[in-house]
Amino acid sequence: MSPKTFLIQSEGLGRGDEQLGSLLMANFLRLLGESQDKPGSLIFWNAGVRLLCQNSQVLEHLKRLEEQGVELLACTTCLEYFDLTDKLAVGKPTTMAKSIQSMMDDDVVSL
Repeated sequence: MSPKTFLIQSEGLGRGDEQLGSLLMANFLRLLGESQDKPGSLIFWNAGVRLLCQNSQVLEHLKRLEEQGVELLACTTCLEYFDLTDKLAVGKPTTMAKSIQSMMDDDVVSL
C-alpha cells in the first residue's frame, strides 16, 4: 500500500456550518490518532495552518499524531500570511517545493 499524505486546507471539515466543521475536524483527528493505520504526513495550508498553532482546540490530537510518527507540515507562506510563524505549537514549517514532492511521492487525500 502506498504511503498517504493528507492535505488539510481549513480549520473544519466540509462546507456549510463552521461550528459543525470544527467539531468534525476534531473528531477526525482524534480518531485518526486512535486508528491503527496512519498517513505518513499531514500537510496544512491556507487556514488549516491555524490548527497547528497556539490556542488550537485540536493541539492534543495533533501532538499525539506527531508522537506516533506522523509528519506535520505547515505551509511557511501561510504561516507568514496569517502572522503565525512564532505561534506554531506542533509540527514544522515546510516549503511549497517539499509539499509538492510529498504529494508526488504519496497518495494524497484532500480534506
